[in-house]
Amino acid sequence: MKKRNSFSSSLGFVLAAAGSAVGLGNIWRFPYLAAKDGGGLFLCIYIVLALTFGFTMLITELSIGRKTKQSALSAYGAIDRRFRWIGVGASVVPFMILPYYCVIGGWVMKYLTDFVTGKGSASAQSGYFTEFISSLPSPVIFDIIFLLITAFVVYRGVNQGIEALSKVMMPILLVMIVGISIYSLTLSNGERTGLEGMKIYIIPDISGMSIKDIFRVIFDAVGQLFYSISVSMGIMVTYGSYLKDDEDLVKSVRRIEFFDTLVAFLAGVMIIPAVYVFMGREGMSSGGPGLMFVALPEVFSAMGTVGSIVGAVFFVMVFFAALTSSISILETITSSLIDSLGWSRKKAVLAETAAAGVLGVLICLGYNLLYFELPLPNGTTAQLLDVFDYLSNYVLMPATAIATCIFIGWFAKPQTVIDEARKNGEKMGREKLYVVMLKFISPLLLGILLVSSFIDAAS
Repeated sequence: MKKRNSFSSSLGFVLAAAGSAVGLGNIWRFPYLAAKDGGGLFLCIYIVLALTFGFTMLITELSIGRKTKQSALSAYGAIDRRFRWIGVGASVVPFMILPYYCVIGGWVMKYLTDFVTGKGSASAQSGYFTEFISSLPSPVIFDIIFLLITAFVVYRGVNQGIEALSKVMMPILLVMIVGISIYSLTLSNGERTGLEGMKIYIIPDISGMSIKDIFRVIFDAVGQLFYSISVSMGIMVTYGSYLKDDEDLVKSVRRIEFFDTLVAFLAGVMIIPAVYVFMGREGMSSGGPGLMFVALPEVFSAMGTVGSIVGAVFFVMVFFAALTSSISILETITSSLIDSLGWSRKKAVLAETAAAGVLGVLICLGYNLLYFELPLPNGTTAQLLDVFDYLSNYVLMPATAIATCIFIGWFAKPQTVIDEARKNGEKMGREKLYVVMLKFISPLLLGILLVSSFIDAAS
C-alpha cells in the first residue's frame, strides 16, 4: 500500500487548516453581519457557537479523516458502508465551489493589480466593478491565472506545496490584517473617528430588537460560522487524513478555532471603522462582493495618497486568504481522485484543473454572453455563479452536515470520535457537551439553516 502523505508538524497542519477556514467569507461577510446584528451581540453569540457548534463539527470531521486515513469520498464508507453516500455529497461540494471561487479569486487579482500599479483610484469609480465582470476577456484571464497558481501549489503535494506555503503565507496574512486594523482605528475625517466605528462593532446594541430579531442574529452567526470553518465540503476530513496519529487532535482543533475567530474579528476591526469614517453608518450596510469591490475601493480613494498603499496591502492580504482556501478545495478533490480511482497526483490535479477551468469560463460568461436571471427559492435573483453558490453552500453543505451528525451521533456513535481524539491519552474536554451538540443541537441548527435557504427572505 502506498504511504499516505502527512503534515510534517502540528503547526503545519494548523496553519493549513486555518488557511482553509480563513477565506473570503471572513473578510466580506463577517464585518457586514456584525454591523447589521448589534455589533457586540453578534460577536458574543459567534464566540459561544465557535466553542460549541464549531468545535463539534471540526473535531468530528478531522477524526473521521485521521481514523480512516481516507479522503471524504471514501472515509464515511470506511466506517460504515451504508453511509458512503455522505462522502459522495461532501465531495460534490468542492467540485462545485472551486470554479466560482477561482473566478472571485481572479477578481481579487484584478483589484490587486490595479492598486499595485497605481490605478486603484479608478476602481472607486461608479460602475467599475460591473463593467469589469461583464467585459471580456479580462475576467477569464484572471480566473485562469488564479486557478493555475492554485493548481501549482497542490501539484507540489502536501509538504512541499500546501504546508510550505501555509507556513509562509498565514503569518504574513496575520501581520497584514493586524497592521491594517491598527491603522483603521487611527482614521478620522473631522466628523467621525475610527474609534467610534470600533464602538459600533464591539459594544452590544439590542435597542429596538425583538425576540425574533435576536433569533435572527443567532442564525446569522450559525450560518457565518458554518460556512467559515470549512466543514461539510470534505476539506477537514481530507486534512485530518494527513494528520499523524501521535498529534494532539483536540489541541489542533482549538488552535484552528482560535485562528479563524481571530481573523474574522480582526476583519471587522479592519473594515468597520474605516467604512464608518468615510461612509457613515449607511456605508456599513453592504456585504459580499459589494463590500470588497465597491465600498472599500471608495474608502481607499477617500484616504488620499496613503489609500493606494493601504488598498494594495489589503488586496494582497485578501489574495492570500482566497488562495489558501482555493488550495484546500482543490486538494480535497485531488485526494478523492487519488484514493478512489488510484490516479497519480499529477493526473488528478490536471484533470480537475481542466474541469474547473471550463466551468470557470462559463461562470465568467454568465455576466455577459450567457447572462440570465433565475429566481431562487430564497427570493433572490441569480446568475450562473449564484446558482453554483446556492446549491453548494446553502443546500448541499447543510444537508451533508446534518447527515454527518446523524451518522456519527446515532449510528457510528459519538464514542468513535471521542476515542480517536483521546488516542494518545489526551483529554478531549467538553465530551458531554459534544455528545449533546452532535446528536441534538447541531442537527436542529443545521436543519433550520437548510430550511431557511428555501424561504423567501422578503416574506
